[in-house]
Amino acid sequence: MTEMKSPDFATIQATVAGEQWALDKVLECYGDEINRLSTVRKRQPDGSMKAVVDEDMRLQLIKKLLEAIPQFLIEEA
Repeated sequence: MTEMKSPDFATIQATVAGEQWALDKVLECYGDEINRLSTVRKRQPDGSMKAVVDEDMRLQLIKKLLEAIPQFLIEEA
């Protein structure tokens, strides 16, 4: 498993402020984790199982992340 890299503080601040470039960067940072969480196993016609990303689930996770971003509390250290 690869280590997930979190966005830096400036990117989080810009994301909370609604900057599109920052939102894109946050989605890029968490994209692999979102894909992992939305992966399901589907039975194929030959009886084998195949791991696929459930697109509806993936979009729901992205939506939840985007809804939560404005609620982030930003405090300067």
